[in-house]
Amino acid sequence: MTNEATIKAPDVDFNTPALQRHRKIRAFKDRFAASAIGVGGMSIILAITLIFFYLMYEVVPLFKPASIEQVATYARPGADVATKYLYMEEQGEQALRIAEDGSLVFFNTRNGQLTHTQQLPVPAGVTLKSVTDAGIGSKLLVAGLSDGTALLLQHAYKVTYPNDQRVISPVIEYPFGETPLVLDAAGSALTQVALRDTSDAMLLVAITEAGQLVSAYYTKEENFLSGELTLEQADITLPHLADRVSHLEIAPDLRWLYVGTESGKLDVYDLRDKQAPVLNSHINFASGAVHIETMQLLLGGMSLIVGDSDGNITQLFMVRDSNNQYALTRVRDFTPRASGVSVLAAEQRRKGFLIGDKTGHISIFNATANRQLLTEKVQDSEIKSLIIAPRANYLMFENGRGEFEFWSVDNEHPEVSWSALWGEVWYEGYAEPDYIWQSSSASNDFEPKYSLVPLAFGTIKAAFYAMLIATPLAICGALYTAYFMAPGLRRKVKPSIELMEALPTVILGFLAGLFFAPYMELHLPGVFTWLLIMPLAFVLFGFVWANLPQQIRHLLPDGWMPVILLPLVVLVTWLSFWMSPLVEHWFFGGDMRHWITDELGIGFDQRNALVVGFAMGFAVIPTIFSITEDAVFSVPKHLSYGSLALGATQWQTMIRVVLPTASPGIFSAIMIGMGRAVGETMIVLMATGNTPVMEMNIFEGLRTLSANIAVEMPESEVASTHFRILFLAAFVLFLFTFVVNTVAEYVRQRLRNKYSVI
Repeated sequence: MTNEATIKAPDVDFNTPALQRHRKIRAFKDRFAASAIGVGGMSIILAITLIFFYLMYEVVPLFKPASIEQVATYARPGADVATKYLYMEEQGEQALRIAEDGSLVFFNTRNGQLTHTQQLPVPAGVTLKSVTDAGIGSKLLVAGLSDGTALLLQHAYKVTYPNDQRVISPVIEYPFGETPLVLDAAGSALTQVALRDTSDAMLLVAITEAGQLVSAYYTKEENFLSGELTLEQADITLPHLADRVSHLEIAPDLRWLYVGTESGKLDVYDLRDKQAPVLNSHINFASGAVHIETMQLLLGGMSLIVGDSDGNITQLFMVRDSNNQYALTRVRDFTPRASGVSVLAAEQRRKGFLIGDKTGHISIFNATANRQLLTEKVQDSEIKSLIIAPRANYLMFENGRGEFEFWSVDNEHPEVSWSALWGEVWYEGYAEPDYIWQSSSASNDFEPKYSLVPLAFGTIKAAFYAMLIATPLAICGALYTAYFMAPGLRRKVKPSIELMEALPTVILGFLAGLFFAPYMELHLPGVFTWLLIMPLAFVLFGFVWANLPQQIRHLLPDGWMPVILLPLVVLVTWLSFWMSPLVEHWFFGGDMRHWITDELGIGFDQRNALVVGFAMGFAVIPTIFSITEDAVFSVPKHLSYGSLALGATQWQTMIRVVLPTASPGIFSAIMIGMGRAVGETMIVLMATGNTPVMEMNIFEGLRTLSANIAVEMPESEVASTHFRILFLAAFVLFLFTFVVNTVAEYVRQRLRNKYSVI
């Protein structure tokens, strides 16, 4: 008997040098990959965090409170008599003081040192009663004299740089001669004079010692050879008032005359007919012992600020009603001063103003923002004269002791407040409060309108219509592609749709704005006909196909049905646009756009939300489709097979098993698509008309946050209010996407936990 040899398996040595070296290399690769992934993830988090803090760095200065700081105090420059007029030049280095004795004193604002002094050419025995400028920032002055005449003068400042040192040289000119103009033939003293000067006319209105109005109206004639201007007096008649007049203001266009009386009444006269002015508005502004203390027009000459002896501060301007009639309207009231208003000074380049009260407080306000920016006690007695520099970086006032005080001002962004950014604001020239974005204008008197509401609304509107079009198409297409389509066809369709995402959005915006928008305007009935007929054509074709003999239907393999739908899509599209003129003639009187505007009362812009919906929907579809298709295709096959084995149809399996299991991925696809729609810039920039209006109308244009940043950021001044508000818009967009993504991740996790047991 032969003993069988025992076959022994060969020993395998797992610790050979080669295997040890292989394991070390693999372990190094694993550690390197883990470290690289960790560094990449942390870098992304760090980058997002840095973006957040950079946006905050640019935005936070918007909300920095105003502050003032004393620079110098010195004795009253020039004669120790009452001050009639005070002005500070552009650089805040030189100031002009016109004193009661008729002396004009230029002095250094830092130390009060005199730089130039001269006397007004006033006739002997005549005294100076009042001095007023021709409007905010104007250097043309009118001096009211005790004999009923008015002297016009102009101050200017020549800047030179000898030895690289800036030297400001003040100059006094008399553009209409040194002879005073007669306003009151009776020779009554002019206690206050209002002056407005235009390119072809000039109007002076004064208050006499008796509290009555006198005036002079001049037309200008220019000598074509010498360029010299001469004044030709024209007739003007002003009403005789029962009350004593205390305050005057004239609108820059010479149309409106604002008259305040000692009894607290405020009248507005329409001066278009110089021979018969019409009383336009009458406001009983105060009552009892309360009276108007100060009154001044703000920059632009539309808003009138009135302060009374009880400390109330009110803004008013002319508002046009539906009948195209103007009326003076109280727009807003500011925080009152308990001690009463003493003096008022308006800023020269913004809708801001300063109030000095009788207890030594100075307050800074901004009219548009309806905001009190600062209140600070600067002395113990009443504020006398008060002026702010043209750049609003310095202020000067005369205290009760006859001293001049010079203060620096830090107030960079007074136009910003919560109400100005997110609330309805009653802007100058508007009939009612509204949400408006209009950051610039050709006029220097422009009132900036920084409401972010129209931009946020436009962002949501554009995303809504884009998602309304893209979501059903992308999700339904992904469900069919992943679950019903033949593998061979899927391998061609999925890459083709994903390739659409590589198309630059600037190309889509270009095509949408320059081709699709005008084409849709001309064939609007065809667009809506296509939207109505296409679903019906699919249903009808499906019904016909289902009822065809089996031998015909089996000629097409399962999962290849979309191929035979392509000719149907082309046919229905051609038929819809071929029928467009007929449909427009049958149902819309030959002009659908005209019918929408006149019959429905809906405005129509060529570049509108419908165009954006199609164009941006086309850009968003690949994102939603790709993620949804991957989510559906990744559902374990045993779930589908189990459902089918239990007797469920493919449709039931899709709805009850596949769709819930893939719902976290589908929801993520929708949220990512929405993020893409919200942040899209070039399509909405080129295809919407870029108008910041708040209309849900699908035929109206819009402006989004991202498009607004792209349009206006290159033109904004660095560190200006406009510049920082654009960064605030970017910050709002950042927060919006952050919140949406956070909510989306929370919902996705809930869906994953809910359906993970399937």
